[in-house]
Amino acid sequence: MDFTNLLNDTSGKVSKVGVIGATKGYGYTLLAQILTTAHMELRCICSRHTDECFAVLKEIGFDEKRFLLCETIEEIQKAPKDAIIITPDYKMVMETDITAMVECTGNTKVSSDAALIALNKGINVYMVSKETDSVCGPILNHIAAEKGLVYSLVNGDQPRNLLDLISWARILGLEIICAGKSSEYDFVLDWETGKFLYNDGTHESEPLPELKEYWTYKGVDTLKSRDKLLQKYREVISADLCEMNLVSNVSGFTPSAPFMNYPIAKPNELANIFIPKEDGGILEKTGVVDIFYNLRETNEASFCGGEFIVVRAKDQKMWEILAGKGHVMSSNGKYCCIYYPFHFMGLETPISILLGDFMGIGTHAECRQVTVMAGVAEKDLPAGTELKVYGHHHQIDGLVPELLEKSVTGNAAPFYLLNGAKLLRDVKQGTPVTLDDVDLSGLSTFELFKKGLELG
Repeated sequence: MDFTNLLNDTSGKVSKVGVIGATKGYGYTLLAQILTTAHMELRCICSRHTDECFAVLKEIGFDEKRFLLCETIEEIQKAPKDAIIITPDYKMVMETDITAMVECTGNTKVSSDAALIALNKGINVYMVSKETDSVCGPILNHIAAEKGLVYSLVNGDQPRNLLDLISWARILGLEIICAGKSSEYDFVLDWETGKFLYNDGTHESEPLPELKEYWTYKGVDTLKSRDKLLQKYREVISADLCEMNLVSNVSGFTPSAPFMNYPIAKPNELANIFIPKEDGGILEKTGVVDIFYNLRETNEASFCGGEFIVVRAKDQKMWEILAGKGHVMSSNGKYCCIYYPFHFMGLETPISILLGDFMGIGTHAECRQVTVMAGVAEKDLPAGTELKVYGHHHQIDGLVPELLEKSVTGNAAPFYLLNGAKLLRDVKQGTPVTLDDVDLSGLSTFELFKKGLELG
């Protein structure tokens, strides 16, 4: 998309942004980029740790003379129009004159409530908390559409970037065989020393020169050999499956497998891997979402947790021309992989806000609960076990996530509704936690999830 007309807008309109849950990581990158984005102002920031807000805004370069702590509606009403309001109460954010509410707490209860308050006040919602969208996305999209407002996933996180790539392919009439992303961290080999590193920051490098034997892709057996050699590094990551849950609910694509395939692969191999088995790939069906671990040398660029689609190459001559340009084609010439090897976190997000506030782009009224992310017991879990979301990947101790088509979920409980729940009875290893195993009554996000299911 060309943003020149948006950049040159002379209407005087400005996106006034309120950010909930932002001082570190993603939030920091967003705040830093708002400072330089055209037609955009930071109006309000919310965190329980208001001292961190003051420190971060000052560090980024916002004018500290404009900072104002407000804890009540009355204080907000008295605030100067150019003040950057800092508040510990997320509900106060919607009492300011913002046009855009960005939610990035990762807390399903807070973010769903904040989204509803914003939409009811005529404020567009930009949802970073993928945990919330995985259970409430369908109904929140529906409510926004009914009100003529925007509810949007954001660029800078993989689901929106991948959905943009999918929509690009669909408008061109390309048949998408598989859509997906690389997992967050790469598998890296130092070719000279033979040392291997899984660069998630928790693993030391180890000598693994035998990986060179499986460096050149020679078919599915190569994947099996890599998997066997690197088995201890392979895992099903909650954040990955949650992101594919979001993509599935908007695109209609279904999971390739409940735990995803996670092949260890290089980008130039993807068009040979994410294709039907009868053509030498790994897929049992097409029109699916999947994930891979990016394999590279130390001197090669990362895939950066980026996104890809594999499409069918129907016009042989056209795709031969494109193959000559160096695009990633399958060995049999039937498929091509198209990819964005990036997601720039909050750096990209202002684009989504401007597209929503200025052009009304974002809401997917067609979003439905196509898939449900459930949690399977890794071991026998006794009654009384409290389930808690924790860590960078927002996992739950004792559970491994799986992504299931709605038609086969039965009464499996959505993964991110389990945070804080206690098991009412024993759950055996290998079985999902169901709605009968926990008490979710009175949980507002559960009610929103059920309303989403009623959309059909």
